[in-house]
Amino acid sequence: MKKILVIEDEPEMRRNLLTILKLENFTALGAENGRAGLELVARERPDLILCDVMMPELDGHGVLAALRASEATASIPFIFLTAKGEKTDLRSGMNLGADDYLTKPVAKADLLHAIAARLRRSEQQAPREFKPDFSSYEPLLKLGLTPRVAEALLWVAQGKTNSDVATILGISESTVKKHMLEVFEKLGVETRSAATLRALEVLSSRPN
Repeated sequence: MKKILVIEDEPEMRRNLLTILKLENFTALGAENGRAGLELVARERPDLILCDVMMPELDGHGVLAALRASEATASIPFIFLTAKGEKTDLRSGMNLGADDYLTKPVAKADLLHAIAARLRRSEQQAPREFKPDFSSYEPLLKLGLTPRVAEALLWVAQGKTNSDVATILGISESTVKKHMLEVFEKLGVETRSAATLRALEVLSSRPN
């Protein structure tokens, strides 16, 4: 069974989420704050983490930063749970490397759909030795892209949707679509998957 960690300081919310997960045959673990959550991650190595943003001890942004800083935990799918819907909050979380975000209160169907999508994407990721560096879009400039288009492709290569990229970059979804059309034209490809593969090849190459 897949193991999911819920880091949430509100007891009732935490219990509800854990109950839903257990009923769906997940191994569900709960932590009341960020520090306790990181301790459980080290001990249990969950397959996915659901994490509140505003918490005592250590907030969700601190938890995510700690996870992404360690090679052992950097690839664990991470979904923010937030009661704050402002785009700036969502953008900051996505920039830290969150895979998704859900606004509380979370509908059961939305929760399970997000979990299934992120677990599926995690299973489909490239082999471990294939390690793209997502820290900068600059290597993508060699593909003939402008900085803004390269930045959009960087996020698309990480599995973000056009809506996600729009939120992260603070632009409209239609602008993201225009950027992707330019990517297709420059790279001579016709699909998002082909563009992503080309980007991953560039981002995985190491200077001699």
